[in-house]
Amino acid sequence: MPTETPTTPSADQETLARRAEFEEAVAGHRRKGGAASGDRPLLVVGGLLMVGGLIGSFVQYNVTLAQDDPRDIASTQVLAIALLVLAVVGAALFVAGSLGRLLRLWLLRQLLENRERDERLMARLDAASSHWERD
Repeated sequence: MPTETPTTPSADQETLARRAEFEEAVAGHRRKGGAASGDRPLLVVGGLLMVGGLIGSFVQYNVTLAQDDPRDIASTQVLAIALLVLAVVGAALFVAGSLGRLLRLWLLRQLLENRERDERLMARLDAASSHWERD
């Protein structure tokens, strides 16, 4: 039978305080710019390259349907393939920017959790050392 730890008002207040601190840190991280500002252009350029490459390749495909000369069709197909490669490069830039933002946010959360855990550990060590000093 699992035992549940009762939640006390102080534990709920600590949780709310930690959540508020995390949200404040995330908001501050967004305002600062720095490395996070480099992700925005990657996302925009990657998205534009993806959309532009896909639209361009479909247009070129439709152009090949109206052509009769195999040489014209082949050259248009080469252009369509190049545009698809551009779309793949755009997708790679978009994924890189998204992962950068995600990992930065994850690292921020880890830092705050580790700091809180360290503070609790130091409080326990202080309590234990004061107990041993009295004896």
